[in-house]
Amino acid sequence: MAARRSTCPYCGVGCGVAGQASGRDLTLAGDPAHPANSGRLCSKGSALAATVGLEGRLLHPTIRERRASWEEATALVARRFSETIDRHGPDSVAFYVSGQLLTEDYYAANKLMKGFIGSGNIDTNSRLCMASAVVAHKLTFGADLVPGCYEDLDLADLVVFAGHNAAWTHPVLFRRMEAARGRGQRHVVIDPRRTDTAEVADLHLPIAPQTDVRLWNGLLADLIDRGAIDRAYIAAHVSGFAEVQAALAADDQSPAAVAADCGLALPALQRFYDLFARTPRTVSLFSMGSNQSAQGVAKGLAIINAHLATGRIGKPGACPFSITGQPNAMGGRETGGMATTLAAHMDFDEVSRARLGRFWGAPAMAQAPGLKAVDMFEAIGEGEIKALWVMATNPAVSMPDAARVCEALAACPFVVVSDCMDETDTTAFAHVKLPALAWGEKDGTVTNSERRISRQRALFEAPGQARADWRIIADVATAMGYGEAFSWRSNAQVFREWARLTAYENDDRLLNLSGLVAMSPADYEALEPVQWPVTAAGGTPRLFADGVFQTPDDRARMVPTVVAGPAQATDPAYPLALNTGRIRDQWHTLTRTGLAPDLWRHASEPFVEVHPDDAVAAGVVEGVLTRVQTAQGEAVALARVTDRQRRGGVFMPMHWTGAYAPSGRANPLVAARVDPRSGQPEFKHTPARVRPYRETWRGFFLAREAWSVPAKLDIVWRRIPQHGCQLHEFAGRGDAAEREALRRVLLRAAPGEALRYEDPSAGSLREAFMDGERLDCVLFATTSGALPPRDWLAELFAAPALSAQDRAALLIGRAPGRPADASPLVCACRNVRAAAIGKAIDAGARDVDAVAETTGAGTNCGSCRPEIARLITAALRSEIADAA
Repeated sequence: MAARRSTCPYCGVGCGVAGQASGRDLTLAGDPAHPANSGRLCSKGSALAATVGLEGRLLHPTIRERRASWEEATALVARRFSETIDRHGPDSVAFYVSGQLLTEDYYAANKLMKGFIGSGNIDTNSRLCMASAVVAHKLTFGADLVPGCYEDLDLADLVVFAGHNAAWTHPVLFRRMEAARGRGQRHVVIDPRRTDTAEVADLHLPIAPQTDVRLWNGLLADLIDRGAIDRAYIAAHVSGFAEVQAALAADDQSPAAVAADCGLALPALQRFYDLFARTPRTVSLFSMGSNQSAQGVAKGLAIINAHLATGRIGKPGACPFSITGQPNAMGGRETGGMATTLAAHMDFDEVSRARLGRFWGAPAMAQAPGLKAVDMFEAIGEGEIKALWVMATNPAVSMPDAARVCEALAACPFVVVSDCMDETDTTAFAHVKLPALAWGEKDGTVTNSERRISRQRALFEAPGQARADWRIIADVATAMGYGEAFSWRSNAQVFREWARLTAYENDDRLLNLSGLVAMSPADYEALEPVQWPVTAAGGTPRLFADGVFQTPDDRARMVPTVVAGPAQATDPAYPLALNTGRIRDQWHTLTRTGLAPDLWRHASEPFVEVHPDDAVAAGVVEGVLTRVQTAQGEAVALARVTDRQRRGGVFMPMHWTGAYAPSGRANPLVAARVDPRSGQPEFKHTPARVRPYRETWRGFFLAREAWSVPAKLDIVWRRIPQHGCQLHEFAGRGDAAEREALRRVLLRAAPGEALRYEDPSAGSLREAFMDGERLDCVLFATTSGALPPRDWLAELFAAPALSAQDRAALLIGRAPGRPADASPLVCACRNVRAAAIGKAIDAGARDVDAVAETTGAGTNCGSCRPEIARLITAALRSEIADAA
């Protein structure tokens, strides 16, 4: 049986995959025929086969945790939404949807809310990622249009990463650009942190937080001064240049002034300006570091202004390029998944509302934009929205000021969650849970960052009673009385209707799928990746090649960008700026990647990066548990003291949830401040402080099943999945009674007699329980001294029976005669640790390829290659220092 081609469900690269299923087992590889990745996959994509089991799945509808039929659940959702609308109006209900939905799902949800319920209150978690780029595109190009394509990344001679750690967040694209460096492509990284992308770049500009607009405005002023702008292109295709030039003249734009304001060394800034000025083929990649800001729109505009002024747009190897974070963030933007737009890149003007109403036969077209994500949850908390449907996302974790979001969900009279997972931080608040299909079961389309539509195809039969999201929405719409407009029988029908809408009365909108409107079901099944606009002649790789934009006069607009300081300044009480983001091997809120033990090895616990100077001032040292506090809340994470973090700033990953580390969640700390134009939250700058946690005891518990700690026990704990077991790490500030209370919880179901060692004088306790010949659980705790590495103990859970030698060593925690390697894991794909890479370097491996040949590290997805390069650089510097 041939492998079935589909698309990866993680980042916006949109990599093709090819999988062959046997039962729920999956053999999977990258699709060499897909143009986005040509067969490459990152660590997350490579581990997809480990995430397709039915562990933790929601497989049946439930009403207040009682199993229900689809008919009963659908009828209840329809009745409660209809009653709420009748009593309080259409704006009393809302949908919060997700870039994890397929385009067909997004289209159905948007049609129901905006065309039949009659409210604009549908927003998407893409509001947290892409909203500022959307507004910047609309202001400059006339619509939300991404001009470039991935081929431009191959052709560019200079790539500028503006708040974009591509080596971690879009590693497959980074590998393409890494290959282009072999022919001379140069990289500049603008980021307060020295990320893995910055580590291997030609130039890193560690700017002070919230100075991006100053930097890009200074660049444009410098380009004007040195005559490096394209006046002929401006005259033919751009308006607003004079206004932007006048705005720049109001400030001192000298390189010295800009460098001082941005906290940069003047020679580094001048080198960037020189590189940009003399490199026509330049791509500026901007991502979360630019978008997730109260100045996000201004940052995007400032980047686009520099490209418009130099004519670096619509040409091979030259464009401003907004890189999306989710697999179908673009599809959601196209179909009107944001509260501020209508479907098919139409707005809430009278002509567009009338056109869409005619096409849908809509009885109650929304007349105005709805509430953006942060405003939506505030309205829920204030009682203005009384019924909410959350689809395929986890706002209780991912939203800023997440504790307030949880309070709002708890207060909402009626919450529906359709998801593939049964227990998430958000489903805990659901009155009704509706089982949706997961990746591998879904069938439809997604659009990646280069406007490329690809098919996600089902590799498995639907498990239990799980259904496609579009069908769930259509069933509810039918029960609300709108069945004629939602009578689709297949996903292909939904897609054809969507394609027809893009072509309907379309004289000037670039989002046009007219070439796909006549697809048969077989054509839809066989659809190959294609970039919109799609005409009868095929797809369109690059926009604006003719210099024509989607504005009334066909000209792009340059927009002045002047901003004040950060949305919330630091002060003596909170002297540091908290920046949140992603890590290399995890995705969003861990509901999928958390199922793959290999993906936990690179960063297994919540951490906070602190500059050495700030760590000394706060009394924090490497590896200790550290309290991170803001005005919104507190988290506890392991300290990573590193000069890769800029002074005055700290960084925390955003992934951890109540199921894995309730004390390590980052987003409850983030202030709910937003860009005034886009509504996108500021995730990169919340005033914070750090302090040692000062635990009085530590311990770990290995067991076959996952455990959680009762909230009444004030203990910091983290769960780390392993092959064959679950590792739980604990720490507390209590006494022996607290430790005994935890012990009773953990061991209440332990079988038989314990192997036990206790030293009361040292506060040390070690216990192991056997289930016949197999190891059942292990508990180690101490008030002083070290705990052994966990790796060998975790390995024992895979053994069908323990040897006498293993039993004898259980309470020591180390394999007899085997040295433990506790060095950090570098390559998750090949399980290669830093110590092995160090040995290879010592033996003469002096570049990444040589280390790869010796150890295997970096030979699969390549995500770890920048880290290997960093280890090589550090080792060579050490050798030079020793020689001196």
